[in-house]
Amino acid sequence: MAPQPTVLVLGGVGFIGRNFVAHLVENGLAAEIRVIDKVLPQTAYLNKRFQAAFENVQFMQGDLSNTIPPEKFGKIFTRDDGSSFDYVINFASETKFSQLAEIYEDRIYKLSINCAKEAVKRKVKVFVQISTGDIYESSGTASKEDSKTKPWNVMAQYKLRVDKELQDMPGLNLVILRPAVVYGIGAMAGLTPRLICGRVYQHLKKKMEFLWTKDLKLNTVHVQDVVRAVWHSANWYVSSDNTQPGAPAIFNLADENNTAILEDAQHLIKLQISLDQEAVNTHIRSIFGIETDFKGTVFSLLAQSDMEGATEETNDMHLGPWSNLLKAAQIKSSPLTPYLDQELLCNNALSLDGTKICNSTGFTYEHPKVTTQSLREIITDFQELGIWPRD
Repeated sequence: MAPQPTVLVLGGVGFIGRNFVAHLVENGLAAEIRVIDKVLPQTAYLNKRFQAAFENVQFMQGDLSNTIPPEKFGKIFTRDDGSSFDYVINFASETKFSQLAEIYEDRIYKLSINCAKEAVKRKVKVFVQISTGDIYESSGTASKEDSKTKPWNVMAQYKLRVDKELQDMPGLNLVILRPAVVYGIGAMAGLTPRLICGRVYQHLKKKMEFLWTKDLKLNTVHVQDVVRAVWHSANWYVSSDNTQPGAPAIFNLADENNTAILEDAQHLIKLQISLDQEAVNTHIRSIFGIETDFKGTVFSLLAQSDMEGATEETNDMHLGPWSNLLKAAQIKSSPLTPYLDQELLCNNALSLDGTKICNSTGFTYEHPKVTTQSLREIITDFQELGIWPRD
């Protein structure tokens, strides 16, 4: 049996990173795990499971942006015995929307390029880059890996720029993963602000209404499937099953919620029925016992003409009541917020075809669709951390 790989996890304290670290530790998959992050685990709202995982890895605090000294950068990539890591997984990235271009330049572009160059220098067996599904042009069909790109937010523009440059970097053994909306325990973005809004409207005893229409596509992927895909694709890349060793490999990650099988007496018919806003609202209604609806196209287009004002009005409606809920529950501080960024309120569909990784590498999704239970688990975890009201 081949020795287990050594793994360097960049940005490993964040939402997906902490789930990945726990996956490696709990399943005994790596000979050595080093986690790098600018945020200390002790200040990152880790639950007991994640805390236990981090007790079994080597953690180094470090800011991987363009300001890091060269000598410290080299130290991060060097094992204690002077050798290099087998796998480098890059979760490190600026994740906030509507930031200055300079921030994305440093914390997405330069960070990723510098890390990839170091991986080439050290002949790393595989460098896995976590990108985003937001890079594709919004269309009526699910985007494949070779579909037309048209990033619909500034963060995605920088992610795509990185993707292109990494593919052209000589000597880089590259896997790029482009996930849809990632949800699961620890998620503070994605679907979670919608859940917080649901709790607010439950408190207000009002109907919750979203912009646009119920059929706006919103594909998802569970965080456990993402971390499994990271490990699976890395192992596949270095194995003999990879028929194009050394060539970049790109895979979308989206659950199977966009496919249904209908059977008649003679034929199997496959239909594309992408997850949409209404499917998400169905779960919100179930969890909070509230009514939900959509503003519709005409109202939403009017709001789009002054999206800044509409965003401010929407957030003012949610932030005050959420603050009151936290205060009533004696929660002095919480990283959770119902704040919805202006870029997220635009009419942009996210519809991905996530089947290539299955067909090419044998990967399977264990969470084929969003369930009410999977969303309740997110809330329960936050309640146990003391950052979501229990009543």
